[in-house]
Amino acid sequence: MEILKVEHLCKNYGKGEALVKALDDVSFSVEDGEFVAIVGASGSGKSTLLHILGGVDRPTSGKVYVKGKDVYQLNERDLAVFRRREVGLVYQFYNLIPILNVKENMTLPIELDKKKIDQAYLQELITTLGLENRVDHLPNELSGGQQQRVSIGRALMNRPSLLLADEPTGNLDSKASREIMELLKLSNEKYHQTIIMITHDHELALTASRIITIEDGRIIDDSKVSA
Repeated sequence: MEILKVEHLCKNYGKGEALVKALDDVSFSVEDGEFVAIVGASGSGKSTLLHILGGVDRPTSGKVYVKGKDVYQLNERDLAVFRRREVGLVYQFYNLIPILNVKENMTLPIELDKKKIDQAYLQELITTLGLENRVDHLPNELSGGQQQRVSIGRALMNRPSLLLADEPTGNLDSKASREIMELLKLSNEKYHQTIIMITHDHELALTASRIITIEDGRIIDDSKVSA
């Protein structure tokens, strides 16, 4: 089942001679449960694309459909609800709330949505992420790898349609990077989580099942990863 469809997406900055086309007529679709890596050099447009897919930045033109819904036809209030319920974001620098402990950071999206926390699912995630002995710790009491685990847990708590990961290992050493990639792969396989990951590292991208290569705001390759 198609969960994401992008049609003729463009994003421009500036005007006239200063015009920069960050995205230039980008179109693709993603099936439910796919793990897609978007690769490209710095400035290629990949992070701009991810922000537009997540409802964080509006396109200049083009369409983004998530589960058949035209995302940018939503008003600001409904767009905020879309981001909270349908998108899980994992950033390079974790973006955890420093005064909240592990469990509170993970459940924050549920609290903001005024929904009941699924305690069994929360405990399952904590165990899967290897955070059983860290649930009461604050972010500054955790290693970088542990903080990113919390970030992944927070992104998964709402069972989002899309998990968007922006250079999720960019701030980690090689050991922690491998562990985070294994966790993303596990969430894809265990929870059938659809993942779109931005990376400049082709070796990390091979963890995904499909690689989209972007250059100068355009898709230049879209290939399945051989098993």
